[in-house]
Amino acid sequence: MKVLGLFFSLMLVSSYAFGSCTTNEAGRVVCSNGESAAGYNSKTGTAWKSEKNANGVATTQTSKGGTAYSKNGKGVYTAPNGKKCYKTATSHGCN
Repeated sequence: MKVLGLFFSLMLVSSYAFGSCTTNEAGRVVCSNGESAAGYNSKTGTAWKSEKNANGVATTQTSKGGTAYSKNGKGVYTAPNGKKCYKTATSHGCN
């Protein structure tokens, strides 16, 4: 519950950094300014934030500890338990 309160406090304070916030049809709150984005899924209780670097690689982190790096539909995801999954143009899988 503390994490949820902290997240909403940060969303309120950082509203200038993320620009406009909307609630989509799935009930997720998403805030974005084109370079960085953040959101919260009330059904799963997961908050996330994403930033894009100068090379166009998006780094996404979740409140449950997962991290993903993606570009052009390809990427690598690291789960909180250390399991890694990948997706390329011709393949996907986990190890």
